[in-house]
Amino acid sequence: MDHFGEQPMPRGNIPRQPSKAGRHDNVKSVRVATKPLKATPARAIARPSRTTGRYNPLAPERVTEILKRLDARYPDVKCALHHNSAWELLVATILSAQCTDARVNMVTPTLFEKYPTIEHFAALEPEELEPDIRSTGFFRNKSKSIVGAARKIVGDFGGAVPRTMEDLLTIPGAARKTANVVLGSWFGVAEGVVVDTHVQRIARRLELTKNEAPQKIEQDLMRVIPQDKWIDFSHQIIHHGRAICIARKPKCAECPLEDLCHAADKTWSTVDIHKSAKP
Repeated sequence: MDHFGEQPMPRGNIPRQPSKAGRHDNVKSVRVATKPLKATPARAIARPSRTTGRYNPLAPERVTEILKRLDARYPDVKCALHHNSAWELLVATILSAQCTDARVNMVTPTLFEKYPTIEHFAALEPEELEPDIRSTGFFRNKSKSIVGAARKIVGDFGGAVPRTMEDLLTIPGAARKTANVVLGSWFGVAEGVVVDTHVQRIARRLELTKNEAPQKIEQDLMRVIPQDKWIDFSHQIIHHGRAICIARKPKCAECPLEDLCHAADKTWSTVDIHKSAKP
């Protein structure tokens, strides 16, 4: 298979590729599968630039194919944090920092039963909340953020979680990722792309960004992903990161994006590896 029109690979000790296979500069070889996954041939997805003839990981055809396959694999994916209101989602997202969604989902039912309204949280002192959220980690800072958020929303927004990025960013504990979660998952507003650890890692593996800082990664993704896909893309990548593209040992043989991915840490591959494509 051709893979997005890279420069010819220099001859030497690099193993001979299958017939008509793409050859790449600056690559390392990995075990090549004898039975490639069934997928749209890469050469039908993105062709070399007419001006440079080089592989372009941000080629619209390649990005479109990535989105198409994510839609097929995760068609109706939703936010993994359980919630029944914008406030509950905001609290759950604050609690999810450095904590698994599964653990947060164990804590929040009891928490919202004990404090059923935002006014109940606003009336608390942070120390009173700490025992209820201790198991999520960093509970002192999270308690301050949640109580502070409740007081801010009650005092400045009439008890209703605001639905603009500008207003959400004034709330304690609501940085841009948290604001994007609430806007996208509750209000259906695509203001940006949620960049959690999964999105941060997989976006680099897929060569959709070379940055490491979440805000820079978000800006890169917003440039290449259509705005109407920002919300779904984040949810899909997060689920993909948990199920298949896991951090330490990705299940590449099961991945629907395998022949579109040249990541340096692949465990199984039908394509050449790019040293620059790393988490």
